[in-house]
Amino acid sequence: MELNKNFSDKALEDFSLIDRATLNKDQQAFAELMKRYKKPVYHMILKMVRNVDDAEDLTMEAFAKAFKNLARFKKDYTFSTWLFRIATNNAIDFIRKKRLETMSLDTSFKDDSGESVTIDVEDNNLNPQEEAIKSQKIELVRTFVDKLPPKYQRLVRLRYFDELSYEEIAQELDAPLGTVKAQLHRARELMHDQVKGKEEHI
Repeated sequence: MELNKNFSDKALEDFSLIDRATLNKDQQAFAELMKRYKKPVYHMILKMVRNVDDAEDLTMEAFAKAFKNLARFKKDYTFSTWLFRIATNNAIDFIRKKRLETMSLDTSFKDDSGESVTIDVEDNNLNPQEEAIKSQKIELVRTFVDKLPPKYQRLVRLRYFDELSYEEIAQELDAPLGTVKAQLHRARELMHDQVKGKEEHI
């Protein structure tokens, strides 16, 4: 069949690998396809499920499903588009089945004996009214986060929105663990000052 001339060189190389994998049962072709897309698929799934172990399992499942159905792949669109659709649908199914815990920000924004703003990450099976309140709190927190200096914004988002551990943040930013902890502490202080009205601008 004649391929769409708008496909990139990489997409055309993928098509060639698919032919080798399906027609010749070439294991090296399978391996090359996985090598090309394992990392981006993993990172996409990780953003969805927010758990490293689950993301790794789901990544392998996505490739298993893709390779199992590779003979049905039609070259009307790129392999990456097809693969990412399989991976996304697989992750969504997983989330539905597991009823994955979602983040709730239970934040009072009160001066609790000098402590910083409390942000608790927990799972609540919320009714519609509680869900609305939770959404308002998240938006309120985002409003404060947006006023932080950029380096603090990223730290807070990684910690409280992406739910990464201190160690994962240090690895993500290639920064010493002590620096990450100190800067997060400072970020919480700045947010706390905003709440108390001490600072209108950071």
